[in-house]
Amino acid sequence: MSSDTTPCQSNNCINGNPPSKLECPTCSKLGIKGSLFCGQECFKTNWKTHKLIHDLATGKQPGGPGKDGSYNPFPTFHFTGPLRPVYPLSPKRQVPDHIPRPEYAESGIPITEVRRNSHPPRILSLEEQEKMRTVCRMAREVLDIAASHVRPGITTDYIDEVVHNATIERNAYPSPLNYREYPKSVCTSINETICHGIPDRRELVEGDIINIDVTVFYDGYHGDINETYPVGKVDDDSWKLMKAARRSLDESIKLCKPGALFRDLGKAIEPIARAAQCAVVRQYTGHGINDLFHCNPNIPHYAKNKATGTMKAGMCFTIEPMLNLGTNWDVYHWPDNWTATTVDGKRSAQFEETLLITETGVEVLTAGKPREDLA
Repeated sequence: MSSDTTPCQSNNCINGNPPSKLECPTCSKLGIKGSLFCGQECFKTNWKTHKLIHDLATGKQPGGPGKDGSYNPFPTFHFTGPLRPVYPLSPKRQVPDHIPRPEYAESGIPITEVRRNSHPPRILSLEEQEKMRTVCRMAREVLDIAASHVRPGITTDYIDEVVHNATIERNAYPSPLNYREYPKSVCTSINETICHGIPDRRELVEGDIINIDVTVFYDGYHGDINETYPVGKVDDDSWKLMKAARRSLDESIKLCKPGALFRDLGKAIEPIARAAQCAVVRQYTGHGINDLFHCNPNIPHYAKNKATGTMKAGMCFTIEPMLNLGTNWDVYHWPDNWTATTVDGKRSAQFEETLLITETGVEVLTAGKPREDLA
């Protein structure tokens, strides 16, 4: 899971969509996330169309809440594909008091991450490496449990509940929950969603693909993993995409060892993507992980990148290539401040593992059984 600076979410921004500084107070009260503007002037200019969101959310506008109370919180937003959010979101899930929390659990701000932003990658002690093995095994268990529930008719909010409960049953904390104010315990990214999809009331349908991105915090350390799954029978392009994303990750892992360059990982990933007529997303990277959710090194997944640094024994980091069908690797954000989709509505798939560099090579800390459907 990564984050970036969210631009003004107005489709008619008068300032060219610079970073947002103002959130609509009415949307905040209604629980509508992502109504962000660059300033008061832009907010006032767009008020007439923006107010439709309030009317839909409160039932004052035709086409608002359905019989079950569900609604699209962004009715005037230009979506690039057929996927739509289905609100309201369920209330924030609670974590029992006895479970230790990361520092951002209450404030939403990962202060230490910000403070260590310029620090070089950490070399973990043997004790810390063992803690990473433990939490990564937990993350794999939780992901596999969540994946066992994927089928037509269930909602991504239900998957969030499964992940949340499986995590706290292990006396662990779901790392995404309130990280930079992310509202859920897992990211669920469907079809054209590249990453950071927010679980909601939409039911999975036959032919969808869904990425489930799990991160667990236990004994002071984070373990991060994701995979993309078919929902029932999917088309050939979706299989091609998923297989390419998985293979690109596996081939990049083979390069990992002491002395290897982080920038070289993209050389293994991009040719596989191109051979499958896919593009590699550039805006999001793999990342260091240990007692911090995200830290150095940053690991781009495309060829000819400018990443610096060399792998050393004791480093932990993720590789998580995101591949889009077609030639467009750019990203288009929903107004919820998180959901990143393809700009052309084509599908995207991703796989991620947390890795430890050893004296002789690499250990995949989140490794699971090979999936027969991707062979």
